[in-house]
Amino acid sequence: MRVPDNVNKLRRTIMRKLTSSFGESNMNGFKLNDYSNREIKILIIRPNHRLGNLLLVTPLIKEIENTFSNPSIDLFVKGNLSEVIFKNYNAVNKHIKLPKKPFDNLFKYFEVWIKLLFNKYDLIINVDEFSSSGRIATKLARSKFKIIGQSEDLKYISKKENEKSKHIAIRPIIIVRRFLGTNLINENEYPLLDVRLDEMEKENGKKKLKEIFNNDNKVITIFTFATGDKMLPQLWWNQFYELLKINFPMYNILEVLPIENISQINFKAKTFYSKDIREIAALIANTSIFIGADSGIMHLSSSSKTTTIGVLSGSFKTKYEPYGNKSIGFDKNGTSQEEIINEMKKNLFFN
Repeated sequence: MRVPDNVNKLRRTIMRKLTSSFGESNMNGFKLNDYSNREIKILIIRPNHRLGNLLLVTPLIKEIENTFSNPSIDLFVKGNLSEVIFKNYNAVNKHIKLPKKPFDNLFKYFEVWIKLLFNKYDLIINVDEFSSSGRIATKLARSKFKIIGQSEDLKYISKKENEKSKHIAIRPIIIVRRFLGTNLINENEYPLLDVRLDEMEKENGKKKLKEIFNNDNKVITIFTFATGDKMLPQLWWNQFYELLKINFPMYNILEVLPIENISQINFKAKTFYSKDIREIAALIANTSIFIGADSGIMHLSSSSKTTTIGVLSGSFKTKYEPYGNKSIGFDKNGTSQEEIINEMKKNLFFN
């Protein structure tokens, strides 16, 4: 059963108000040294099924791996995608999964919530302070130590950290570091998104590129799809595609297609279609640069460690832009296509 968007929006507004007072972070008495030589059980809460939002949790998990010698992490999520994304994360122990469509699986939905009550953890971390389900899960789950992830948790951080904390992947890392007392040690460095492709996956991606182009030219990848107002117009993409051909004549251009199997440039370029996100990531990992609007595939490109250029809008640029691996985000409302082309030239011609 599909819930109308306006009903969903109203539900989220009401739930956020109802759960806004659901507890505060409590780390009083937590000692990092207590877990220097023994396992620590951690629950990370991100009840969301979207590809991008789950990939944006990977830096936090890497931070935990870097901080604790023997972490055992359970993930409280929605849908089945987390098992695919975190396939090669040995520290991830269990996926506690809410059904993607709760109203179609009410019994399963409530069963998962009940099961949450029976596990006890050393530490619970809620990733998104605006998630009402996340706040409820943080309150219900059993642990003496909990990090809610609210704005209050960002008190007393440095100016540099405050600026960085606007990014949704970096924010929980800064909060965790503040509570653990490791913020000053790592202030200039944050883990990157990482889907952790293995060598066989990357080799298969390389073979698929060879099959598509049958040459050894380097590849520029584009992804022309996005949802809602994140979508760039067909005219924008057609003009940009022509600029790519003019400015990078020695490069192959590949369009990765969305699950809807549609193209904003009417399939003018070579295309790749797959429903397997690890297969898509492995292919992108073998290309030189990726350009796309704000989408899960943009974050998948970042997670494949490929230089990623994201074209985002307004505050979403600061919150979701790709970072690391010479990646950059542009505001679609204040950026010309020529600026993007020039940034690509810096990355492709001078490195």
